[in-house]
Amino acid sequence: MADLNRRTIGQAGVQSQADIDEGLRAYMLKVYNYMAIGLALTGVAALMFANLATTGDASAAAAQLPNGKMLTDFGVMLFTSPLRWVVMLAPLGLVFFLIAKVPTMSVSAAQTTFWAYAALMGVSLSSIFVIYTPESITQVFFVTSASFLGLSLYGYTTKKDLSGWGSFLMMGLIGIILASIVNIFLGSSALQFAISVIGVLVFAGLTAYDTQQIKNMYDVNDDGTASGRKAIMGALKLYLDFVNLFIMLLHLFGNRN
Repeated sequence: MADLNRRTIGQAGVQSQADIDEGLRAYMLKVYNYMAIGLALTGVAALMFANLATTGDASAAAAQLPNGKMLTDFGVMLFTSPLRWVVMLAPLGLVFFLIAKVPTMSVSAAQTTFWAYAALMGVSLSSIFVIYTPESITQVFFVTSASFLGLSLYGYTTKKDLSGWGSFLMMGLIGIILASIVNIFLGSSALQFAISVIGVLVFAGLTAYDTQQIKNMYDVNDDGTASGRKAIMGALKLYLDFVNLFIMLLHLFGNRN
């Protein structure tokens, strides 16, 4: 009888662990799906605005850049007027809003705000199609995707506790932000190279670190609202890691027009 009771308890424990594993997989799949949709929105918005801003018809061009790219009236407004600062800084403001408000927003509102942020980021990144060749953008995107997949898989599967990386990576991130702001005014290619190299290392580390933290955030007792908010916040973190890793690699290996 005692043996039967132990066997029953053991089976219940196995079933409970199986339920937890299934719930974790569903939660992580939701995170990656949100992230993928965000990246798709960013790519579509970037390509669409780049097409609206440039033209191959000299008679329709309002201005020509030093690299030969011809801009439409919209392109002149987007890339050379003071509006470019709004386009550049608006995603930064919205991401701080998201981080602060997601914990108290409804899941649908958080989703909508995340999609809006991803589209706005696409507008901000549309300039890469003016600066870099389409072939190099495509190549760097696939390199970034493969690197991100490997790093995120490591963060998900490793038994090593990566929480100790957090403070070091955040210091590196703050340093990159400050150096990037300074370089807006200096325009130093050497500083930009250093920022890009360090940025690749920092965002590679953040990809693994954030994946493990997102995994650890899962709680089997969460209801749909709590789980949905966590999934959106996790998707936002991984989205930022991917986009910034892509930008740093593009600075290093992208072929300019």
